[in-house]
Amino acid sequence: MADGAVVTTVLDTGAGRDGLVRRLVEVPPGSQHEGAAGPGGELWFVIAGAGRLSPGAGPARPVRPDTGVWLPPGVGYRVSADGPDALRLDSVSLPAMAGAPHDAAGPRLSELGDRPVEVTGDRRFRVLFGPGNGCSAATQFVGEIPPGRAPEHSHPYDEVVLVLEGEGVLHAGTGDRQLAPGSCVHLPPGQPHCLENTGRDTLRVLGVFHPGGSPASKQQAPTA
Repeated sequence: MADGAVVTTVLDTGAGRDGLVRRLVEVPPGSQHEGAAGPGGELWFVIAGAGRLSPGAGPARPVRPDTGVWLPPGVGYRVSADGPDALRLDSVSLPAMAGAPHDAAGPRLSELGDRPVEVTGDRRFRVLFGPGNGCSAATQFVGEIPPGRAPEHSHPYDEVVLVLEGEGVLHAGTGDRQLAPGSCVHLPPGQPHCLENTGRDTLRVLGVFHPGGSPASKQQAPTA
């Protein structure tokens, strides 16, 4: 199988420094993609398709939609697309941190359906990886936002958010931004913001933030 994957950089928060880099990886049917995780490690999420993940020459493990993967720094991998459709992966590379704790040497997998539902206000989320749950450096979660708008707030961490399903509006800074499946946004630490669901269905988002912690950790924005 040839390495026929198409890798597209969606967002790079570095701006001259070491930040979070989000990429879309598409592996055509019958092809594979191999490489090694960056110096800060990588968090993956399967958006669509089915395949197998091997740690270098090790045994393969199946991956499917809603599978999360943590690749510690420098870990080699090979991922193949086995189904009739392309395997689509979200990949977020983390910044390297001197003195950061080391996780287990090989890739770790986490299935969204196996993770407990946590609730903050009227919003639900499941944490795939985070401190105390397989990845000490960052947190990866899927959140569900019902129709409506919550109060503006901010977070103490650096976050990138990818819209998986639904439509809405990001209220942040001096302007608003329309959101649809595939939209990707960066929320710097301390940035007041609000994700509003303007549709009739649930707005489903994939979030990765660094350093790791709880998605419920937030500060209410001051009112005028």
